[in-house]
This record gives sequence, structure tokens and C-alpha cells, in this order.
Amino acid sequence: MEGRKSGGYAWAVSAGLNAALAAISAKFFSSQVIRCGLVVLFNMTMWGCYVNSLKALSSVQATVTNFATNFLSSGLAGFLLFEEPLSFQWFAGAMFIVGGVLILSKSSVEKESVD
Repeated sequence: MEGRKSGGYAWAVSAGLNAALAAISAKFFSSQVIRCGLVVLFNMTMWGCYVNSLKALSSVQATVTNFATNFLSSGLAGFLLFEEPLSFQWFAGAMFIVGGVLILSKSSVEKESVD
């Protein structure tokens, strides 16, 4: 069961990365055709990964992991690729999101072992 759960997290992280790539490609490419094509491709891939994560994780675990990965990777890509500033509030929010993901993951594991 543990291997299945870690595979679920890998799918959720992949979903978040693909969602971030969709946003990055929408901002990065000037050609409308390339931009739209990449956004559709990354979003389709994201949904496939997300559905696979739901097969191994609870909907809460899959959703929050996907969101956290998307948020962190989009913010870092904005900083690295587009020279967007990251404020103290952004880092504080990122810490809260990561902490929340860890708490939700741990509470779900404890609940399963009690049942």
C-alpha cells in the first residue's frame, strides 16, 4: 500500500508541474498557435496525472499536493524565467502550503492505520 501511495504523490506532483508548465508556456511563447497548443497539451497531461493520483490518494491529498506543486513551481519559474519578485509574503504562504500538505498527509496516514 505504501508504494501505491508514493506513486500517487508522484502523479500529483506531475500534475502540479504540468499545470505550471501550461501557465509558463502561455506567458513564454509569442506565437498564438504554439501557446494554445502547449497550454492544451500540458492541461490534458495534468488532468491525466491528477486522475491517476486520485487512484492512490484521497481527493484531499491529491488536490493539495497538486496545488502546492503548481504554486511553488509557478512562483519559482516566475522568479527564474521572468524576473518577477518573490516577496516575504510569498515565501510565508509557500511555507504554510507545504506545512498544510504535510499535516494533511500525516493525518490521512494515521486515520488509515486506526481503521
